Amino acid sequence: MASSSMILVIISYETNNRYEIKNSHGQRIYFAAEDTALCTRLCCGSYRPFTVRIHDLKDQEVITLKRPLQCSSCCFPCCLQEIEIYAPPGIPIGYATQTWHPCLPKFTIQNENKKDILRIIDPYVVCNFCGNIEFKIKSLDGKNVVGKISKQFTRIMREIFTHYSNFGIQFPADIDVKMKAVILGMCFLLDFMFYESNGCIQLLTGGIW
Repeated sequence: MASSSMILVIISYETNNRYEIKNSHGQRIYFAAEDTALCTRLCCGSYRPFTVRIHDLKDQEVITLKRPLQCSSCCFPCCLQEIEIYAPPGIPIGYATQTWHPCLPKFTIQNENKKDILRIIDPYVVCNFCGNIEFKIKSLDGKNVVGKISKQFTRIMREIFTHYSNFGIQFPADIDVKMKAVILGMCFLLDFMFYESNGCIQLLTGGIW
């Protein structure tokens, strides 16, 4: 068993990640796959630029996520992480961008015109083998928590020896469908930045569209 688990860790950087996206009832509503060259995965690892294509159950691409290659160091505030969201493919609807902070990762959700809409505040600890990790979605002034992205604990052996991840998203009330898609894209960015996994993303408040 230990050998098989270690193999998953070794080959995870050589294969494109695949995801299932489910609603609050556990029903699959979308599936997603990374589209990245082998050389890029080998050379850049979890810092790699990527394209993730999200398909509906009819295999139609409905959302495209693109992450450009950026520096991950807090010492370079001009090259912070971001992800671009397109829906339908080719039409930009929003961005999730990292906000510079010397020790605490912070992000801003933006619309298609790069106008700030929401904030996401990361916890001080992004790894926890015994419980969930919550990334709080806050109002623009940072005073009100309106939703969250949760990295959900599964099993201790799976957490330690594989790159499987399970996320939950609780969307802000009355948010429009475009911003739901942008928050979903933010979830993928968090996965690559902190967990780099093959995972399952469960939407706690139902489908996107």
